[in-house]
Amino acid sequence: MSLQYNAILITGASSGIGAALARYYACAGVTLFISGRNQARLKLVENDCRDAGANVFADILDVTDKNMMADYVSKCHSIMPLSLVIANAGISAGSGDDGETPDQVRHIMATNVDGVLNTIDPAVAVMKQQQRGQIAIMSSQASWRGLPTAPAYCASKAAVRIYGEALRGSLVRDRIRVNVICPGFVKSRITDANNFRMPFLMKASKAARIIDRGLTRNKATIAFPWQMNMLTSMLKHLPSAIFDRVVARLPNKPARRQNSQAK
Repeated sequence: MSLQYNAILITGASSGIGAALARYYACAGVTLFISGRNQARLKLVENDCRDAGANVFADILDVTDKNMMADYVSKCHSIMPLSLVIANAGISAGSGDDGETPDQVRHIMATNVDGVLNTIDPAVAVMKQQQRGQIAIMSSQASWRGLPTAPAYCASKAAVRIYGEALRGSLVRDRIRVNVICPGFVKSRITDANNFRMPFLMKASKAARIIDRGLTRNKATIAFPWQMNMLTSMLKHLPSAIFDRVVARLPNKPARRQNSQAK
């Protein structure tokens, strides 16, 4: 594990990749600011991280609330100057036979796009003052091309991926690193709800190790697993006529909203 991070903020840390990252980084000398929306699950993560020796602050938050997030990031930074902020909180929605509803689409965009901005904007502001820091944005392998089974999810993850790629260059002079994370299928509450085969499904603990390695090396894009990278690269470059026939065979997700802290 990298020892360069002594104060880490992770949103969506009550399950999935967010919880795995919190547990991975938990050790003596590390201060963790973890947040989520489920008190019971977040408490379990908090207890595990404390047992590992970390100094832990756990809060129930709504990342779609801009003012709440600005106050939260500022408060955390005042306790311990932030070295790493992971904007991980996100949701998906099952498409079912009727596709995503308009309300679902707006909720996904508000959480996955506005929620990321609400997390990283105040973090960038305080990191600019200290002239150092690192921002990690959770995107997805689903960001590379729009899939009819999850239009809003794909669009939201594409938006934050492109934004992160651009932000990386614009913050170089401020000595702030920006990294975009694009996982494939990782075991979480979202994937638990899927009733179809998920290729290369990975444990969240393994995903956390891969993410840390990429962050430590300051990789612009941390995309994994490599097999999924190959598949999505092929889909990305398929002509539309062929792509439409391929994705028409994809199974629909269960028609209900699922909270997630990961892909």
